[in-house]
Amino acid sequence: MKDKIWLSSPHMSGNEKKYIDSAFEENWIAPAGPNIAGFENELGEYLGLPHVAALTTGTAAIHIALMLVGVGNGDEVLAPTFTFAATINPIMYLGATPIHVDSDFESWNMNPELLEKAIKDRIVKGKKPKAIIIVHLYGMPAKMKAIMEISEKYEIPVIEDAAEALGSEYMDQRCGTFGEYSILSFNGNKIITTSGGGALISRKKDGIAKAKFLATQAKDEAPHYQHSEIGYNYRMSNIVAGIGRGQLEVINLRVKQRRAIHDFYVSRLGKISGIEFLKERPGAFSNFWLTTILVDPEKTGGVSREHIRLALEEKNIETRPLWKPMHMQPIFEKYPKYVDGTSEKLFENGLCLPSGSNMTDEQKERVVSNIIKVLNR
Repeated sequence: MKDKIWLSSPHMSGNEKKYIDSAFEENWIAPAGPNIAGFENELGEYLGLPHVAALTTGTAAIHIALMLVGVGNGDEVLAPTFTFAATINPIMYLGATPIHVDSDFESWNMNPELLEKAIKDRIVKGKKPKAIIIVHLYGMPAKMKAIMEISEKYEIPVIEDAAEALGSEYMDQRCGTFGEYSILSFNGNKIITTSGGGALISRKKDGIAKAKFLATQAKDEAPHYQHSEIGYNYRMSNIVAGIGRGQLEVINLRVKQRRAIHDFYVSRLGKISGIEFLKERPGAFSNFWLTTILVDPEKTGGVSREHIRLALEEKNIETRPLWKPMHMQPIFEKYPKYVDGTSEKLFENGLCLPSGSNMTDEQKERVVSNIIKVLNR
């Protein structure tokens, strides 16, 4: 069998090693050290925001962001139903309630009209939501202009989950710079990786200082260990941050490569009846972290998403269905939802194609040729 084609595997540049070697030479094998400050500063420069906390995961960043905007036990948080569970889990950590909001069909992200409907209804029910979490799925920017207007109108802070969207832009503004707090992920499958890691970003200097305090076990200023608050072991290590510094040096190249892969798929599959791609709308610039398609069996002669996924799996090619909506998940289905069927349809018909920036021309051709074979059966 031919070598496996992964959905999105890590892609090292070679630049990472100098930072890791430096950490070894200086014995900074700890959750402290110059690579952490360097990574935070360089990430801040790239985003155009000065205040960054490098953390262990994007999930940890959401958890702390929710705490910083005052979410606690019994509060409600509006969040997209069409996302990964890591967006929702931190709401649960704090004893709060997730309120699921469906997607719009243009961006696949939170529908602003349903968001405002949900806010009005929760207020009528006597529970004004404490925060809004926005996600830029697969690197495609959400409709941030409308969402931020709603946030301001109802005075509900936005936490921006840009885990999949480093390098994406909306109206010439970097994704990850809209929210009161924003988060990134550097998991192994992301556009750049630290093997595992995340970041919390804000314009609020005091907020990021508080985040770093909470992320290092909330140790008070004292010559001994003293604690006045509950803290967490969420700080990124110096070794991991070194990988991130090397990766960040090639972020523009990685965005260019991912977009080229998307263009390749569109050029080969875009005119096939029943195959539809998520498209950029005016003002949106996607990193196309993952290239995604919708498969309409009524137009493909009965060939479904699952037919394609299983056929590629037989050829040692990894693909993945789009996210299963949170309101359909056993653990979250009991919570309030404002849905119109969009995310359910996307889940039923959607597929993520291999999109790693280290894919070879032969691998891309292999993916496409096997998809066409399935459609021609």
